[in-house]
Amino acid sequence: MKVLVVGGGGREHAICWKLKQSPRVTELYCAPGNGGIAEIATCVPIKATDIEALADFAEKEKMDLTVVAPDDPLVMGLVDLLESRGLRAFGPRANAAIIEGSKVFSKELMKKYHIPTAAYEVFDDPAKAMDYIRQRGAYPAVIKAEGLALGKGVIIAKDEDEAEAGVKEIMEDKKFGDSGNRVVIEEFLTGPEISVLAFTDGKTLCPMVSAQDHKRAYDNDRGLNTGGMGTFSPSRVYTPEMEKECMENIFLPTMAAMNAEGRTFKGVLYFGLMSTKDGVKVIEYNCRFGDPETQVVLPRLEGDLLEIFEAIIDERLSEVDIKWKDGGCVCVVAASGGYPEKYESGKEITGIAEAEAMEGVTVFHAGTKLDGGRLLTAGGRVLGVTAIADSLDAAIKRAYEAVEKVRFDKMHFRRDIGIKRY
Repeated sequence: MKVLVVGGGGREHAICWKLKQSPRVTELYCAPGNGGIAEIATCVPIKATDIEALADFAEKEKMDLTVVAPDDPLVMGLVDLLESRGLRAFGPRANAAIIEGSKVFSKELMKKYHIPTAAYEVFDDPAKAMDYIRQRGAYPAVIKAEGLALGKGVIIAKDEDEAEAGVKEIMEDKKFGDSGNRVVIEEFLTGPEISVLAFTDGKTLCPMVSAQDHKRAYDNDRGLNTGGMGTFSPSRVYTPEMEKECMENIFLPTMAAMNAEGRTFKGVLYFGLMSTKDGVKVIEYNCRFGDPETQVVLPRLEGDLLEIFEAIIDERLSEVDIKWKDGGCVCVVAASGGYPEKYESGKEITGIAEAEAMEGVTVFHAGTKLDGGRLLTAGGRVLGVTAIADSLDAAIKRAYEAVEKVRFDKMHFRRDIGIKRY
């Protein structure tokens, strides 16, 4: 089979890496790809958001399958466009991808179908949003841009001044563009966060192994929110009892709710969860594999990822026996100095081969490019140094030994990924 993966980050590298292991994948392409993906797939210089050009390429090259990995092209309707041309595509259609594309839609869906989540209100007027926050007088206050914002459209305001600055940044300064036309103001929930990704074809839902993401830039959850500075799997707090609670109260009801709304979801549905004193609640949905959760979940998947993708497209997921490796997996993100704010690109990267010579270590590229044989930084999150081992603690130790072998100017990474025990 000829397979095209859309996207160019660490998540896409992990998907390509896993698909490459399938005996049925004979040709692998990635658009736009990156310096690491180029080692295992043919990179095509088309942006993930240029959906017409991607569809043209897939049609012209007679792709047997296109895997749409990022949120933007899913929300823009790339899967619909590919299908309209008679091509097979993996990922939800636009009318289902709205579960991530609009936080207002997802909150209203949860309210309507009694899926546990934080209390909230929606505003399209910054003055009214601030009046509501002042009136509640409850801090921290959670302020979310309605639309897609590269995982950074959430502000947790400690006091009124921070809330005012946050509302202004999203709604008036338009830091996230039109994504900030409306905001969701939410109650602040406390408790450990858990990420659970699930395969679903709209009839069957198969949760993957649990994971946990570290969003903040610096150790001990300090600094700004980023796209994710590291992950580990499994979560330390996600018990079999909790999984049962989530299946009954969250996972299956979400699949059923989307069906009831005429928005059948086929693809990977990501549940961002929080274990609170009142049970597990949904913080957010994503309409695709998480990044960097994918980098710790897919190494634990036994068997053929292509087979799962095909079964979902054909609505026969119930026929696939999905198995997972025991032990643990950890991904430490090596980021450019200054990320998620201003940072420099074009720094030469060394030491990846030494890191990958270690047993159980794979380095997934997120923001890299090849320049005449040299590998250079080309983004904020540069690499995801990933280690799998017989236990989570052993995987943490191995990942940090590996990341020490990698070098580029002003590289920084968190030193506490997976450490917190709650």
